[in-house]
Amino acid sequence: MSTDDADQGFLSHLIELRSRLVRASASVVIVFLALSPFMRKIFNWVSRPMIDALPQGSKLLATGVITPFLVPLKVTLFTAFCLASPYVLYQAWAFIAPGLYQHEKRLAMPVIVSSVAMFFGGMAYCYFVVFGFIFRYIAEFAPDNVNVSPDIEQYFDFVLRMFIAFGLAFEVPIVVMLLVRLGVVSVERLRKLRAYIIVGAFVVAAIVTPPDAMSMLLLAVPLCLLFELGVLLASVIGGRTPDEPSGADAGP
Repeated sequence: MSTDDADQGFLSHLIELRSRLVRASASVVIVFLALSPFMRKIFNWVSRPMIDALPQGSKLLATGVITPFLVPLKVTLFTAFCLASPYVLYQAWAFIAPGLYQHEKRLAMPVIVSSVAMFFGGMAYCYFVVFGFIFRYIAEFAPDNVNVSPDIEQYFDFVLRMFIAFGLAFEVPIVVMLLVRLGVVSVERLRKLRAYIIVGAFVVAAIVTPPDAMSMLLLAVPLCLLFELGVLLASVIGGRTPDEPSGADAGP
């Protein structure tokens, strides 16, 4: 291949990448614009677990001048990105698919779909289960002469961090199955590492969650169970078969 042909190929890839990025960004903007009339309702829904844990009539505080506008906008933008994420991931898939081997193409789409579903499942578990325990514990632990009124910006940062943490935690079965399927590690090896993985799950939970035992257990226990689920499913699906070449041994 000549230098001109290589330059043309590289330029065409850049043009396609730009096109995919524009489409993905446009999808987020379109969803955001559709949700913007409901900005206040979306923030009220996100803050509901905290409000329910506080005494009757309590509200969150806004200490910044533009915080009452900026935080609901961030919440709506995050919601728009979550809702548009399937299309965003499709654009990423469409860009890299031509360079994948056939067996990788068969594997990629189920992985993408299941990863999105599991991430949303982790967020739902965090919202409907974990937040109720955490915020109730915080409100009940506070002394009687302390008025618990969290700042909305700090509350959103905490909620976002927890959503991401639990969303990623629910990806564990997908990661385990993918590692086994690609031949990176065997099911037997994962079972031998079970004790270390359980300890690691509790360490991660202790770092991510607030400093109380219940919050740590609400993340560590699902992590361990999800790991076991991934090992179980990986043992059923199995590893890479001999007719699925890897690396340079295969052709697209």
